[in-house]
Amino acid sequence: MQTASNILVINCGSSSLKFSLINIHNQQTLMSGLGERLMSKDASLTINFAAEKSQHRLKPPYNHQVVIETLVEILRSQQLTDDIYAIGHRVVHGGELYANPVLIDEKVKQTITMLSKLAPLHNPANLIGIAAAEQAFPQLKQVAIFDTAFHQTMPEKAYVYALPYQFYQQHSLRKYGFHGTSHYFVSQEVAKKLNKPTTQLSVITAHLGNGCSITAVEKGKSVDSSMGFTPLEGVMMGTRSGSIDPGIIFYLVEQLNFSLDEVNTILNKKSGLLGVSQLSNDCRALEQAAFKENNRLAKLALIIFSYQVAKSIASLSASLTQLDALVFTGGIGENSSYIREQVLQHLSLLNFAIDPEKNQQARFGQSGNISQENARPCWVIPTNEEWVIAEQTFQLLTSE
Repeated sequence: MQTASNILVINCGSSSLKFSLINIHNQQTLMSGLGERLMSKDASLTINFAAEKSQHRLKPPYNHQVVIETLVEILRSQQLTDDIYAIGHRVVHGGELYANPVLIDEKVKQTITMLSKLAPLHNPANLIGIAAAEQAFPQLKQVAIFDTAFHQTMPEKAYVYALPYQFYQQHSLRKYGFHGTSHYFVSQEVAKKLNKPTTQLSVITAHLGNGCSITAVEKGKSVDSSMGFTPLEGVMMGTRSGSIDPGIIFYLVEQLNFSLDEVNTILNKKSGLLGVSQLSNDCRALEQAAFKENNRLAKLALIIFSYQVAKSIASLSASLTQLDALVFTGGIGENSSYIREQVLQHLSLLNFAIDPEKNQQARFGQSGNISQENARPCWVIPTNEEWVIAEQTFQLLTSE
């Protein structure tokens, strides 16, 4: 008989490791933390537990394994290790092979490795986290939850690029979409807010943070999304350009003598809000600079960002048979009342009209419908990807 009731959720980046320990029965996060600046002497682990925050310096070699070993020591000291039922891992790219959570075994790890060519910055880091967790918790089952899984319901018209078709057939060049767990979570939550079954709901969900993606959800299923073959496609983001004329890449290489590696760095790490503003990729810093310091480029970056998000929302409405609501989530979507106001101003033809007071109230973890009374609903809903991973991990293992 199962007695353990907690799921350990691990989200591994190239130089970071986030975790949450979640009680599956009451949805309570018992402990959470972030290991950052890994692979450097400044590596540290921040732990949130019992309403207190603590900092822990990490030992050499300052890697993911050391984070998890330190975490195990802390969990043991709080007598929490015996109540861990399983471990759920966020894995960014599952290609077309994984539309659902999967129990991790050697074959699955080999497949995630093979799919690393589609996500070279993310999948290898996810595998490092899996290996470290397996070593630390050899007795526990490990489950992979894929960012791309929710979008596997997109129809061909949404995911096939207008390239020679054999590129899709032979090399899997297609739109995949990302942030799937976030879009899934907020689409489920807004169904509850509207008191409507998910199978009868059509919404657009806008996950706006340092990475941004917008998704059309019809009857609970993703039917199109702004991110594509990689997380670079779509609206401009913190440091990513989003969609641009592909000819710009040839111009940078052939006329301005940039290497392909340099172009890759420009598009992924030096563009977006940072590139336009020449100041920061942080929306809070840009709002401060734009309105308190009258910084023209900071304001321009915010204006372009809002306009692109609005255009993406409007275009995705073409994939729906109805539009019950728009949902904002993610760090910017949940907290920037200015960005939300600017986006909705461009969407009056879709009958969106913001209530300024409600918009100000729906910040810092507070959800709410920010639309005027007779306008189409627009909800702010804080995302909880960790809960989705915990829930789906538990469901997979208890349904076996």
